[in-house]
Amino acid sequence: MNVKTSATSQEQLSFNQFKSEVLNDYKIAVISRECSLLGRREVLTGKAKFGIFGDGKEVPQLAMAKAFKKGDFRSGYYRDQTFMMAIGELTPQQFFAGLYAHPDLKADPMSAGRQMGGHFQTHSLDENGQFKNLTEQYNSSSDISPTAGQMPRMLGIAQASKMFRKLPALKKPKFSNNGNEISWGTIGNASTSEGVFFETFNAAGVLQVPLIISVWDDAYGISVPAKFQTTKENISEILKGFQRDEKNKGYEIFVVEGYNYAKLVDTYNKAAKIAREEHVPVLIHVTDLTQPQGHSTSGSHERYKSKERLIWERQHDCISKMRDWIIEFELNDTEGNSLKFVDSEEELIKIEKEAKKTVNQAKREAWADFLNPIKEQRSALLQLLENVASKSKNKAFILKLKNDLAEIPDPSRKDNLSTARKAAVYVRDEESFEKAQLQNWITTSLSKEQYKYSSHLYSTTNQNVFHVKEELPKYNDNAELVDGRIIIKENFDKLFSKHPDLFIFGEDSGNIGDVNQGLVGLQEKYGKLRVSDTGIREATIVGQGIGMALRGLRPIAEIQYLDYLLYAIQILSDDLATLHYRTSGTQKAPLIVRTRGHRLEGIWHSGSPMGAIVHMLRGMHVLVPRNMTKAAGFYNTLLECDEPALIIENLNGYRLKEKLPINLGEFKTPIGVVETIKTGKDITVVSYGSTLKIVEEVVNSLTQVDIDIEIIDVQTLLPFDINHDIVKSIQKTNRLLIIDEDVPGGASAYILNEILEKQNAYLFLDSKPVTLTAKDHRTAYGTDGDYFSKPNAEDIFECIYKIMQEVNPLKFKQLY
Repeated sequence: MNVKTSATSQEQLSFNQFKSEVLNDYKIAVISRECSLLGRREVLTGKAKFGIFGDGKEVPQLAMAKAFKKGDFRSGYYRDQTFMMAIGELTPQQFFAGLYAHPDLKADPMSAGRQMGGHFQTHSLDENGQFKNLTEQYNSSSDISPTAGQMPRMLGIAQASKMFRKLPALKKPKFSNNGNEISWGTIGNASTSEGVFFETFNAAGVLQVPLIISVWDDAYGISVPAKFQTTKENISEILKGFQRDEKNKGYEIFVVEGYNYAKLVDTYNKAAKIAREEHVPVLIHVTDLTQPQGHSTSGSHERYKSKERLIWERQHDCISKMRDWIIEFELNDTEGNSLKFVDSEEELIKIEKEAKKTVNQAKREAWADFLNPIKEQRSALLQLLENVASKSKNKAFILKLKNDLAEIPDPSRKDNLSTARKAAVYVRDEESFEKAQLQNWITTSLSKEQYKYSSHLYSTTNQNVFHVKEELPKYNDNAELVDGRIIIKENFDKLFSKHPDLFIFGEDSGNIGDVNQGLVGLQEKYGKLRVSDTGIREATIVGQGIGMALRGLRPIAEIQYLDYLLYAIQILSDDLATLHYRTSGTQKAPLIVRTRGHRLEGIWHSGSPMGAIVHMLRGMHVLVPRNMTKAAGFYNTLLECDEPALIIENLNGYRLKEKLPINLGEFKTPIGVVETIKTGKDITVVSYGSTLKIVEEVVNSLTQVDIDIEIIDVQTLLPFDINHDIVKSIQKTNRLLIIDEDVPGGASAYILNEILEKQNAYLFLDSKPVTLTAKDHRTAYGTDGDYFSKPNAEDIFECIYKIMQEVNPLKFKQLY
């Protein structure tokens, strides 16, 4: 064999592979751009509601995709369509199905129509809600719209890789290959102005985790230019202080033009090697990008960009630049032969024409797939309306409804259901077989369609919270009385032994064992990785937990006090609470958030914003144990479940004495079940948390005036009293008082709604239901401040006495 000829052949083969890769990348870029262009038209013609696309970011996303490996995770934002196409997780037809909000997961695997187009994800769970082998697939956590909201979870995804690499006990082949996985984040340059960007950036540098952040820089944030967004108009410039050096750990920082395909590929490969092998975070600032169609379909960028800027953008469009590079590329092999990607521009024109044809066909098929089931539903309804009209005295009105519906060229499910329900009004006092058919069609269709838009707010698997049965604490005959903090600590000790994938982290959680001593000695026993301190950064503490939970670990994220939860409420509400719902059950993050609250001292340490929490965290469970034994039982329960939850420990309970159970780590507090802690006949008193202790303190005083109250501990606000035990109590007492530390109309209003409307307790009330809450203002400082700000013993006594006075004014005389 001629060695020289063999080498030349190998060189030729290598170049041909390179050429094929480059041309395929160009094809993906053109397809993605065409999707953006046609997507905008679909919005402007009314087929879709709103569009925000990835045009102008195609080439750097191709480079990112080349360095992205199976097992890696993306935590990005809503312009990453080219990347998703490049890794094979998004087709043009799926792109348009998402734009049309197709409510079928097979058509729109990103969210089954629940999120607007541009929000991407992959499926982490199988059809039974169990984790798939994440190391055998490309992974993308589900996008959210709030700018920079993807950053905190990105940190946790990267942190998981560190845990998998550092802890031998965490050998979980379907979740990690020795921690080699990278967390890939993307963000627009303007969004780096958000606080959570800087919080995440700093935390990743401290933790030294395998994270790569790509900043797509097109010099604008909607209409606002970079000079109003970023100091020096350059995010990488102002982050230079994070650059690692020989003495200090930190980031590796790269800056690369977004139109330079070859340099982008080289940069992303270098970044991936550093992050994957060294577990060092990396920033890639991708500059000189454009937005050919502006920010979104809401308006034109010609309103706020100068003529000079628009000309520059056309000249520096990344696809145009890549096209020029492909045409101009030429090198000689060792034999002196010329190697080119294309012999003429016609080859690229052919690729471009095929791409347009592909996208047009995908658009038509996606629209037909979306619309045909609705038209079939309409056809069935039109026939029903015809039949109903033929037997009705209101025939003319029903036929008009029918004809109006028939004339809609592209009907919606709303059009069909709205028409049917209006028709039902016309035949409300008639009797016919046809009317019964219409009624059946409405109820069946409503149920079927509602499920498409409302399923999977909570887990439906056999790992949800309702599958865990109550297991009571057990005690020795001479059970020791200990501080509540001892019960929590000893219970956590058992859980850490039992669950090697359990972690807890937060401010002061590690070295000193949390500010209330509930973790004392556990860091020394289980190590600094499993029980760890964090910086003061609540949003990313929660983000750490979300990301780790997405990767199969069982984190507990500790927020030091309930008041501080407000720093993280956006991440909890927009990301964690919506995750299972917005992915239509294909992703889960069973994070437990631990905090403590209610009565302490002053405006900033005694808040009880439970009404806000209950309303903003639908999709999570909100648990409010009255003592540490109940709290420990909740942790034991949740670690057998696959749903996220917030546990608010009773701040006053750490030093109150409780009996020490002998089955720590095993007893379980049921979720969604209330507990009657005192029976009575005169009035049902409902409360939770620290206020219950005050309620119990007034029992003797009430008994002295011949008032016998029944006390019910709510225990969990979400879900609330699933067995409807409170209404059973009200059937006996016929009176209701709700006591709450929140402001008027806060959690008390929620509880009242649940009892009166969902449990129909109004049927059994002989007196007006009453709520006793804190004042409208925050809690003033000191003992007196607490007394005059929140319900106290005298308030509770007098409120109950007043209710009974109305019942029997002769017996219960005016107090003052």
